[in-house]
Amino acid sequence: MVSFRFLFLFSQPPKLPISAASNASRRPFSVGCSIAIATTAVTAAGGGIAISRNPNNPFLQDALNFLTSNFSPKNNFTPLWGSISLADNSAPVTESRTGMSFPAVLKDSQQLLGIGLRRKAILGLKNIDVYAYGVYADDGDVKKFLGEKYGALSTTELKGNKQLDKDLMESDVRMTVRLQIVYGKLSIRSVRNAFEESIGSRLKKFGTEDKELLQKFTSQFKDEYKLPRGSIIDLSREQGYVLRTTIDGVEVGSIESKLLCRSILDLYIGNEPFDRKAKEDVELNLASLLGK
Repeated sequence: MVSFRFLFLFSQPPKLPISAASNASRRPFSVGCSIAIATTAVTAAGGGIAISRNPNNPFLQDALNFLTSNFSPKNNFTPLWGSISLADNSAPVTESRTGMSFPAVLKDSQQLLGIGLRRKAILGLKNIDVYAYGVYADDGDVKKFLGEKYGALSTTELKGNKQLDKDLMESDVRMTVRLQIVYGKLSIRSVRNAFEESIGSRLKKFGTEDKELLQKFTSQFKDEYKLPRGSIIDLSREQGYVLRTTIDGVEVGSIESKLLCRSILDLYIGNEPFDRKAKEDVELNLASLLGK
């Protein structure tokens, strides 16, 4: 399937095929009258639009050829905020402000729904970029656990559905939040303190001050771990509400707790996320997975 969605800001390497939902951003861009006419024509034909990648369809093929040729490096032009997305989901997505790259698919079945940036104020004077992050969800689990309730709704009806966000956080859908360290001077102690503050506030939000649970999670980040720029921390909710934590591919602990899983996800897709644009992208892509 081919869908026209503009979700992510990314850099497209030369000689690679245009990728699926990973190559997107909803932010507007303008490349002149010709692209505007082509986009309008495709939108009018599809009504919003999900069309089959059929080589026998001359209209579709002409539109694809036009768009891909105009976005090619040989024309000295690269897309600013997005591109057509094709269903192979192969190319990674780059967080534009930091240059951190995220795979479009994680663990064979978890789809990238959105990417964002965690920033932190120092002494109330300066914001630093702490880490970029990507939010992933298992495609099959989304349809299994949420499809019965939401599968009959259209993508338009699902966009911005607050109950859908809540159900995703509370369901047993396998998800991963991947953090990629940007700030090169970040210490593991700072990570512990930051999680103690942010997750502690979420535990209170959900009606508890479970200090034992919070300490069990933060104690996984031991002093011997180093976090140079580019280090990867994966926070993965596995089935049975098990939160598994890895640092650069090495497991550092796992905790079975629905409350802890929900508290962590709330940092990224809850009512007060670290990056609101990233949450909007997650909502849009989640709607696309479920909607008709």
